[in-house]
Amino acid sequence: MAHSRVLVVDNGTLSLKQLRSRLEELGSDTEAVDAASVPARLDRRHRAIVLSGTKVRAYDREHYKPLVDLVMGADVPVLGICGGMQILAVAAGGVLAEGPQRVGGHEVQVDKEDRLFTYVKPTVTVFHRHTLYLRGAPEGFRSIGRSAHAPVEFLRSDDGRIYGAQAHLEFRSDGLEILRGFAQLYR
Repeated sequence: MAHSRVLVVDNGTLSLKQLRSRLEELGSDTEAVDAASVPARLDRRHRAIVLSGTKVRAYDREHYKPLVDLVMGADVPVLGICGGMQILAVAAGGVLAEGPQRVGGHEVQVDKEDRLFTYVKPTVTVFHRHTLYLRGAPEGFRSIGRSAHAPVEFLRSDDGRIYGAQAHLEFRSDGLEILRGFAQLYR
């Protein structure tokens, strides 16, 4: 059986190995590149793009311009994780705010009607490791998950092609099941 190839963009995450392992566990081949080395266009082998978390601040638009151009010009499903979601949201006009440091498992309410959440319950426990939060969904996007700490824990573009998760989905069982929902979008 041929596996779907996913381009994983490493934005400096500490958990690239775990993220790739989870995607491969779900039946995808992965190819990793760093944000400074993204191709100008996606080739036909790639069926999806996943953006990892980041150590560089997501509002560095110049640094992430090639990555944002690739994502916006592609016609495959995209998932931004933590800083990856923030990069996409800022590029679309979203505003980030400093907040309390959150590390570990936290409960989030998700919109069950969205295909991303096919395999989870309406309340999930996902892993967080951050201090920046998206204040609201930028134009062209909507919040599909929220918590007591953040109005945008999950994000989806209006056309349903681009998703974002404030949480690190490479950890915890609910994170794996949300990744499973994403994988169904490109198979």
